[in-house]
Amino acid sequence: MHPELLKLGPITIYTYGFMMASAFLTGYFILKHEIKQLGEDPIFASDLIFWGAIGGIGGSKLFFLVENFSDTIADPIGSIFSGSGLVFHGGLIAGTITVVSLLLLKKKSLGDYGDIIGPVLLLGQGIGRIGCFFAGCCHGDVCHVGPGVSFPGGSQASFHQYHEGLINSYSQISLPVYPTQLYETFFNVTIFFLLIKYIRPRLKKKGSTFALFLIIAGVERFFLEFIRINPISSFGLTHYQLSSIFLVTLGAVLWIFFVKTPKDDNIIRKL
Repeated sequence: MHPELLKLGPITIYTYGFMMASAFLTGYFILKHEIKQLGEDPIFASDLIFWGAIGGIGGSKLFFLVENFSDTIADPIGSIFSGSGLVFHGGLIAGTITVVSLLLLKKKSLGDYGDIIGPVLLLGQGIGRIGCFFAGCCHGDVCHVGPGVSFPGGSQASFHQYHEGLINSYSQISLPVYPTQLYETFFNVTIFFLLIKYIRPRLKKKGSTFALFLIIAGVERFFLEFIRINPISSFGLTHYQLSSIFLVTLGAVLWIFFVKTPKDDNIIRKL
């Protein structure tokens, strides 16, 4: 756990913020390259990143506030303006709505742009999860199988285990937990490269890569939730498992009913 990356006098650079900024910058450069491959103005990548970030951060915070409604009511100002509390699925849904609105406003092809944005979102989340690991958030349950990671006293992991009666107040470190942040990093980065190098070039319809991205993202998070620390919501599932089902369903609906238009052969070769 290393929440502070660097101190420059009165300025502190936090590891989580640095990795989030790295994710956005990486996404920008990849989008810029791929938009150029589409034969369009690569400057449009900055608009996509800017508005996607605004919608994504706003949606992820809103999802967190709704999920922790009692805490939000008790301390609305603190909850809204705290540096923590960003939920990927909320950001994905709100960010997608924002970006789709921008694409429609600019009269861009939703299918072509969706196919380059989907894999970039996977890579961005993979990079961002490294920040989660060093911040000590988004950790898994107590590890019973395979290697685990212990976090220091005062971390979210040790705080949770103390309230569960698993450790006492004098414990200097937590019990080993599943490093779910690193699992997501490895999975997302791997799937990103598989999508852009092997899968996307073989898919012949516009929007098919984005639909597949939604399905993959939903399935991955649904099963990861079984070893993460999140409260049960409904039907014996967590909020994130329910939103994962929504993502998989949306991806399947897009694939079956909306992915119809063939890609241009030149675009297939360029991408």
